[in-house]
Amino acid sequence: MKFNVLIVDDEKNIREGLSKALELDGYATFIAEHGKEALDIIHSEEIDLVITDLRMPVMSGEELLKQVTGAYPTVPVIILTGHGTIENAVNAMRDGAFDFLTKPLNLDRLSLLAKRALANRELVLQHRALQEEVELLGAKNRFSKIIGKSSQMKKVMELVEQVAQTKATVLITGESGVGKELVADAIHQLSGRMHNSFIKVHCAALTESLLESELFGHEKGAFTGALSRKRGRFELAHKGSIFLDEIGEINQSIQIKILRVLQEKTFERVGGEETVEVDVRIIAATNRDLKKEIEDGNFREDLFYRLNVVNIHVPPLRERKEDIPLLASSFLKEFAEENGKPVEGIDQKANIALYGYGWPGNIRELRNCMESAVVMCKTNIVHLEDLPPSVALSSEEDTIRLNAGISLAEAERIIIESTLSYCNGNKSKTAEVLGIGRKTLHRKLDEYELGTTG
Repeated sequence: MKFNVLIVDDEKNIREGLSKALELDGYATFIAEHGKEALDIIHSEEIDLVITDLRMPVMSGEELLKQVTGAYPTVPVIILTGHGTIENAVNAMRDGAFDFLTKPLNLDRLSLLAKRALANRELVLQHRALQEEVELLGAKNRFSKIIGKSSQMKKVMELVEQVAQTKATVLITGESGVGKELVADAIHQLSGRMHNSFIKVHCAALTESLLESELFGHEKGAFTGALSRKRGRFELAHKGSIFLDEIGEINQSIQIKILRVLQEKTFERVGGEETVEVDVRIIAATNRDLKKEIEDGNFREDLFYRLNVVNIHVPPLRERKEDIPLLASSFLKEFAEENGKPVEGIDQKANIALYGYGWPGNIRELRNCMESAVVMCKTNIVHLEDLPPSVALSSEEDTIRLNAGISLAEAERIIIESTLSYCNGNKSKTAEVLGIGRKTLHRKLDEYELGTTG
């Protein structure tokens, strides 16, 4: 990435000399004689760093700093000052300047400051690029709330779009926190029922008696406290869809009634005799192994097959780690806006920790992690220390340590073995992480007599 640096100084020799020095460092440079000319350039060009003198005609460096930090808060400003105006430079730091340098300038010091200032700028631009990628993926998938570019999530979205327009019952499986409800949302929103009701029932949150009443409704006097007739969730979802989350938690008596709705599209309210007909699409979700629940006698086999017409499995986050940067960036933007904090990037160490952590709570845990990071962040960049301790420590756990004095071959063996373990024995992923071909990896595995699990 080539950065654009704007140099503002009323002394021609200084601005031209600095321009040549910074170009040797690989930057593209723009020059201006005073603050007003500088602002015109900033408005028309993508400027990444401003280096400005304080005392200039037409518009001073102080005024330019205020204008830049007000309109372009992510663009760092380095102040140049003579010894007589050091106090002004310190005040400029309070007003948002990145740092200041005294004249005559030390070019090595300037080069170092520019590099530091642009390191943060690069993180901000990376964050913005990820946001643009999220928006493009949302437009491509036609459902912006599911974020991911991994092959696993592409398959999930392809399946969602394929089944959405049909009448098929869908069973969504996956660990807690992977986003099963978002998949259900997508199915309804992309279906012909999208303009009708989408009713959600979290089965695990309701007692047996309350769940039955919630699903099927009740007649007046059906039980103590039933002061009037109440329509259940199935009736409310007529012509639309109903989402039964954690369906593996419901008991057998309610399972029978749901099976009847699937087979006959009818039911009776609790305490009633009138048969109610409904046209409703059922989308169910579970984090349990329903086949095992059938074996244990907890779940009806006939209901399972009625629900499992189409199965969509949402993979855990640890199996699609390439989606972590997109998800983290999206959550960062959400919580920065929600909390009114100008947090606009994640540094390398924090990113490594996010990638290395196992995420047992999946996307829900990552979302909570980024909310915490935004709250704890003291600058515009999330650093390793801003992450929850359990996540931050993962960067140390996933570090490969090599003792001094070992041979190159032994170091290579340790790196391959550790990476293979990190990738859960997946050779394709190991080769990708190491940046070598799969054949080369196989040869190295044989050479070092390293076993694999897949």
